Amino acid sequence: MNDFALWPVLAGTGAFFAVGALWYGLIFPKAWQGAAGLSDADFARGNRGVIFGLTFAFEMLIAMVLWHLVARTDPAPHVVMMMATGFALGVMIPAVGISYLSLRKSLMHFLIDAGHFLFGMAAMGAVFVWFRR
Repeated sequence: MNDFALWPVLAGTGAFFAVGALWYGLIFPKAWQGAAGLSDADFARGNRGVIFGLTFAFEMLIAMVLWHLVARTDPAPHVVMMMATGFALGVMIPAVGISYLSLRKSLMHFLIDAGHFLFGMAAMGAVFVWFRR
């Protein structure tokens, strides 16, 4: 298996991005907006192309790192899922938590965003398992 493979990385990125679209667009849109302290006018401002483009790019970087680790270690499928969710639980979510503590963000805001990272990484891991079968 190559250390970098375009299709699994793009598909894993797409899975993470799709979870975000569902998470923030359908499941928790108003709860997240309220927890983030954004009015409808605030939310409408900003360049959505830049926001979504950079989000996809950052998620692709995460996918590249995870795929590289999977490719180098050739783990069993359940270990791929442990790596993906473990990265969320052990690195991403604590890093967001540290930032949110300093920014005085609410627990609700943290929980919504942490859930996105956990389920997004689980989706990415599942895609990687599928590509490796």
